[in-house]
Amino acid sequence: MAVSNSNKSAELGFEHKLWNMADRLRNNMDAAEYKHVVLGLLFLKYISDKFEWKYKELKEDEWADEEDPDEYLASNVFWVPQEARWSYIKENAKNPKIGVFIDDAFVAIEKENKSLKGVLPKNYARPDLDKTKLGEIIDAFSFTIVDGETDILGRVYEYFLNNFASAEGKNGGQFYTPRTIVELLVELIEPFKGRIYDPCCGSGGMFVQSSEFVTSHRGRLDNISVYGQESNPTTWRLCKMNLAIRGIDNNLGEANADTFAKDLHPMLRADYILANPPFNVSEWGGENLKEDVRWRYGTPPAGNANYAWIQHMVSKLAPSGTAAFVLANGSMSTNTSSEGEIRKNLIEEDRVEAIITLPGQLFYSTQIPVCVWIMTKNKAAQGQRDRKGEILFIDARKLGTMIDRTRKELTKEDIQKLASTFHAWRRQTEEGKYEDIKGFCKSAKLEEVREHEYILTPGRYVGIEDIEDDSEPFEEKMTRLTGELGELFGKSRELEEEIRKSLRGIGYEF
Repeated sequence: MAVSNSNKSAELGFEHKLWNMADRLRNNMDAAEYKHVVLGLLFLKYISDKFEWKYKELKEDEWADEEDPDEYLASNVFWVPQEARWSYIKENAKNPKIGVFIDDAFVAIEKENKSLKGVLPKNYARPDLDKTKLGEIIDAFSFTIVDGETDILGRVYEYFLNNFASAEGKNGGQFYTPRTIVELLVELIEPFKGRIYDPCCGSGGMFVQSSEFVTSHRGRLDNISVYGQESNPTTWRLCKMNLAIRGIDNNLGEANADTFAKDLHPMLRADYILANPPFNVSEWGGENLKEDVRWRYGTPPAGNANYAWIQHMVSKLAPSGTAAFVLANGSMSTNTSSEGEIRKNLIEEDRVEAIITLPGQLFYSTQIPVCVWIMTKNKAAQGQRDRKGEILFIDARKLGTMIDRTRKELTKEDIQKLASTFHAWRRQTEEGKYEDIKGFCKSAKLEEVREHEYILTPGRYVGIEDIEDDSEPFEEKMTRLTGELGELFGKSRELEEEIRKSLRGIGYEF
């Protein structure tokens, strides 16, 4: 299967075909387990292809040594030993010991590339993995790519992550945040330059989207630094592979770790924080962290981690840093235990910049509606107007489009509408002038938030949108509507009589 250099659409023509081929070969394997089989092979295919491209380039340069690993390291390309290259794996795809070949390939790659140590899967030789199917997957992935089209496999990897999250349902949300939600967060805070942090980074979607935002706006990837943490060991490995495929340098710690119990970046002060913390977690170890220095605004309840996540992220912000993260709607209004007091303290210290309510059914893991919090330590940062004592509220519950029976997605237009509204409010320039829109957005003063007892639900502030007056006089409208209703009632009676006749014709009477 060949991929042309001109095919750069958001969803590649062969992605869906490739997924269908791979999914057919899944047999009876659970999606959560099969995910690691497939994504590991895609990673191997990627680093091997990139190595081969660089090898060919160096061989044509009389001053270069194509057998020197440092030549590859200088170009951010992983050194791939002969026995780990895709061509060798493909040659042995029908060998009953193909699982051993793949495991050995990953061992060899980790040995030569310290940044991948402990990251790659090495369980392809296990007896319960069908080696015939494994060989067929290798054949399916043995498509050719035009030199230099390095992003193709990154996009395939992202497409597969999305589909595995969908297949796993509730569990899928633990490692993957839907792309349109990530895109919204990135467009809201525009991480052009500086330190980017995600304390619960999953498979790294926030970082991938941030890097795409930078390159799409002609920025430089070496102007951003990526820091993250993930508690699940297999998800941590997925993230490392995902970022490696994208060529994104990162600091995710030496291994997975719980953010609350073991903060891997205690001295970090981030310019941008993007996150989708797990919602309403009840067992997060809060009873052992009551005196934690991160709880500047109050001790979060042991039965819900929402305000622990909020305070952790605020503690990580640089003096002019901004955070955008997703939480369950209850975080805007709950007054149980200490949550109401923490929220009050955050508002009074002017840390809350904006709250956006989103529609339900956006996630794989839950159908509950969610909200976006935007927080900052400086509402008068350079390049922005002074917004001290103001909070922007946006009610976006009516946005989104159903993409299947159970799930909704934000469209490009939805994301642009929300981002442009926020930026117009933040900057208030002649080109992008902000105005309150009834039923959609409202810039509220701190005094108004106090009147609402520090509840941050946008619906309390934006009001109900005006119904457009169609200028039809009331009496004429009522006459027209009652006439239409009478016609519908008449048609209903006629239909009912037709049904009765049909039933009588087959011997039923009622």
